[in-house]
Amino acid sequence: MSAFIPLSHQRLSPTESARRAAEFAEHLDARRTTRHFATDAVPREWIELAIRAAGTAPSGAHQQPWTFVAVSNPDLKQRMRDAAEEEERRFYADRITPEWRAALEPLGTDAVKTHLTDAPWVVVLFRQSYGLHADGSRQTFYYTQESCGIAAGFFIAAVHTMGLVTLTHTPSPMGFLSDLLERPANEKAFLVMPVGYPAANAQVPALTRKSLADIAVFR
Repeated sequence: MSAFIPLSHQRLSPTESARRAAEFAEHLDARRTTRHFATDAVPREWIELAIRAAGTAPSGAHQQPWTFVAVSNPDLKQRMRDAAEEEERRFYADRITPEWRAALEPLGTDAVKTHLTDAPWVVVLFRQSYGLHADGSRQTFYYTQESCGIAAGFFIAAVHTMGLVTLTHTPSPMGFLSDLLERPANEKAFLVMPVGYPAANAQVPALTRKSLADIAVFR
C-alpha cells in the first residue's frame, strides 16, 4: 500500500474565498482563443512553467498519461504546418458534413494554418494510451482521455495567466504528428496548442459564452 502524508491546505476566510473565486472567474472570462499570433519570442522557461502547471492535473490512478512536446524549431514547425494543411484541405473538401461546416462558419476556420508557423511555440499534447513496464510489457492506463483533457485545461489557464494566448487545434487526422515528432506507438496526438503573444491586429469571433443558468443545475 502506498504511503500517505498530511494534506497541505490553508483554510481561507469566507471573505477571502469569495474574493479569490470572483477574481479567478473574471480572469478566465477574459480568456479568448485567437488564430492571429505575433512572432515575438517567448522564453522557454515560461513554456516549462505552463507544462509544470499542466502536470499537476489529477489523472486516473495517478498515471499521468501525457507527454507535452514543445516545438520552437522553425523548420519543424513549417513541416507540421505543411502536413496539417494537407490533412485540413482533404477535411474541408471531402470529409466535413454540412452541419459541421455550419458550426465552424462563425469561427472563420479554414485549411490555412498560419498559427503553426507564426507562434513562437507549438505545444503538442500526446495521450499515452498505455504505459510500459520495465520489461517492455504493456501497462494498462485508465481514463486517459479525461486525464489529458484536464491537463490541457490547466495548461491553457497557465498560458492565459502569463499574458499569452493559445489555440486548441485538432487537425483531422493527427497521425502525422507522431511521425514528425518521433513519438512511440503508445502515444497519440491529443491536442495542438500554438502559444505566443497575440498579433497587433489579432481578432476573435464576436461570440458570447453561455450563462451560468445554461450550464449549471443546483439540486
